[in-house]
Amino acid sequence: MSGHSKWATIKHKKAATDAKRGKVFTRIIKEIMIAARSGGDPDSNARLRTAVTAAKAVSMPSDNIKKAIMRGTGELEGGQIDEITFEGYGPGGAAVIVNVATDNRNRTVSELRHMFSKNGGNLGEPGSVAWMFDRKSQIFIEKDQATEEKLMDLLLDAGADDIRDNEENWEILSAPENHHVVLDVLEKAGIPMESAEIAMVPKNLLTLEGKNASGMLRMYELIEEHEDVQSVYSNFDMDEKDVEALA
Repeated sequence: MSGHSKWATIKHKKAATDAKRGKVFTRIIKEIMIAARSGGDPDSNARLRTAVTAAKAVSMPSDNIKKAIMRGTGELEGGQIDEITFEGYGPGGAAVIVNVATDNRNRTVSELRHMFSKNGGNLGEPGSVAWMFDRKSQIFIEKDQATEEKLMDLLLDAGADDIRDNEENWEILSAPENHHVVLDVLEKAGIPMESAEIAMVPKNLLTLEGKNASGMLRMYELIEEHEDVQSVYSNFDMDEKDVEALA
């Protein structure tokens, strides 16, 4: 059991709002299409299974899921999407990783570079910040869905490495190869999940204050709102006073 991140709490409140707006559908559909390039059967394609699980978690219609898989496998037109990962720094030196899925690489590169530089950050070379993160299975569960004791009893034997308390939810971390084992245990126990993905989890957090905190949050949100951005990861955290000031 380990402590919570103030920023993680804010981020997942925002994610819940995005899901209600339906904005998350576009990102999941792109992920399904990309994952389906390696095969259209979720049972034999772990990445596709994760994407389909995420789609079902936000009540995406099964027809939308089926069409996205068919576009990815080439059975339907419209599956030409490139994946790009950007690395860089935000205000105060916080590390940032951005994963995008785009049909116009040059446009996306130009727009993201502008977002970084305009907000006090800068893009770096590949590998410049990735070493500060671990690739992990990351699952979030609302606290009213399960107790700490129940999760520990269920998941530690299933291969979970850590269960973190993020005030309003539990964050479950595991090795990527144990992702679906942990998912299966939760599904069989009837415990609903807020989100489940293979994520880049920071090894250590960098606490930002004042202008750096507000600037980093502004840059993060601008990048996350970009239509081609699939996910954004950072190692920044915020003091309680800054969380309250920005709330």
